[in-house]
Amino acid sequence: MSETAALRAQTATPGLTHRQILTVLTGLMLGMFLGALDQTIVGSAIRVIADQLHGQTAQAWVTTAYLITSTITTPLYGKLSDIYGRKPLYLSAISLFLVGSLLCGLAGSIYELAAARAIQGLGGGGLMSLALTIIADMVPPRQRSRYQGYFMATFGTASVIGPVVGGLFADMDTFLGIDGWRWVFLINVPVALVALAVVARVLNVTTERVRHRVDYLGAAALVVLLVPLLTVAEQGREWGWLSPLALAMYGIGAVGLVLFVLAERRMGAEALLPLRMFRLPSFRMGNLLNFLVGIGMFGGLSSLPLYLQIVKGLNPTEAGLMLLPMTAGIMIATGVVGKLVARTGRLKVFPILGAACMAVALFLFSLVKVDTSLVQVGATAVLMGAGLGMLMQTLTLVVQTDATPRDLGVATASVNLFRQTGGTVGAAAFLSVLFSTVGGRIADALSAAATTPEFQAAARDPEVLANPQNRTFLAALRSGGNLDLNDTSFLYGLDPRLAHPVLEGFASSMSTVFFVGGCVVLVAFALTWFLRDVRLD
Repeated sequence: MSETAALRAQTATPGLTHRQILTVLTGLMLGMFLGALDQTIVGSAIRVIADQLHGQTAQAWVTTAYLITSTITTPLYGKLSDIYGRKPLYLSAISLFLVGSLLCGLAGSIYELAAARAIQGLGGGGLMSLALTIIADMVPPRQRSRYQGYFMATFGTASVIGPVVGGLFADMDTFLGIDGWRWVFLINVPVALVALAVVARVLNVTTERVRHRVDYLGAAALVVLLVPLLTVAEQGREWGWLSPLALAMYGIGAVGLVLFVLAERRMGAEALLPLRMFRLPSFRMGNLLNFLVGIGMFGGLSSLPLYLQIVKGLNPTEAGLMLLPMTAGIMIATGVVGKLVARTGRLKVFPILGAACMAVALFLFSLVKVDTSLVQVGATAVLMGAGLGMLMQTLTLVVQTDATPRDLGVATASVNLFRQTGGTVGAAAFLSVLFSTVGGRIADALSAAATTPEFQAAARDPEVLANPQNRTFLAALRSGGNLDLNDTSFLYGLDPRLAHPVLEGFASSMSTVFFVGGCVVLVAFALTWFLRDVRLD
């Protein structure tokens, strides 16, 4: 047994039965569910929320504020939990998330909502990373996959429930006398209270506390590095990726990177993200893969609901239900892989298979058209879910492989840091590809359709022309004006013959988005072959 493995074995919590571990796991999963749900529930309701708060042009800050604070605090939670213990920090994360959720539900303007989301992010940064760290404290490496599978199933379930619940609340004018959209955030309050009670009662696991100095300079440098880069990732499409403002953000981020490296070198072993850890092959390769998988995962998850709602005409609730097959794939894969890893102790094969499944699924999604059947979409979603299920839990174990107990919190937090940073970049880049190409694709599809008998018949049909939306649409085409793609609701009122070429344009751009995602994950698949073939103890 290696020195690192021996140290982990010595500090693992002794004598816990499977039943005791599951009891603790209940509280951890409630906390993780809060964080995972929040990543998806807001997306399907944000347009309604922004309309209600008269802040449609500023709505991106609602997402950016959360991403910035949660990404920056993720490594801080890992370091502070090594110093002060896991339980106090996990309770603090849930409490901050609860307060932020309550303030979100009470927001009176889009900027108040963005500020409240930033407070939510302060808690959200610890919900997932600390849960994975705590389970790593309790069980030896070989058994971790068995229990981390529960977390991945929780994450997958929340990823699908989120759009459904968000859509339901967004469709309601009021619920229990409160604006429907406010329940997108207020629903977190009772769940967080239950999580606090359960965690306070059952999380009584003894772990070794490590004396650290807190790397405040490193944390400040990380802010200077990540805030401008995450901001330009969110706003770059509107500003222009090479606009003066965007270039200024890149410059500030570069300065932050230099300051961060200098601060981490100065702190040595006490650094927020110790540079020596990047010399560990499993840490380095595992987090590179987490970054690439984050790009593909969040990029795909942000594009698929748009395809289902815009091209297939499903409402947010129906689109969320169509993602249930993906959840099934995640849950089946995590369950099977967890048992196999616990039985054999082997890891490498599962990231390879997971990346292959995910890449194939994204390439299959790139073949979707307007008339692609929902059965085919659902079957592909199962394959993508299976790939995610095999990747997410095993890559966490890969990163933990070389970490000593002293660095276990930091190592586990780094998984979420790199995955979430990749997800932010992926979602921004994929949406940029979509909206930078869709105008031209729609124009090409309309030019091709304009000469067809079906389109010409619809353009002359008196019943079609009696509809004001059809008349407005045709008038815009004849005048050479551009369609307003910021609000696609006009498509639902158009005659299907007129709407079809617009939908073809959207489907074509979304195919490009999925193809780009498939290429990114294909790179990840190639890199998985270079993972060390570690046998867990």
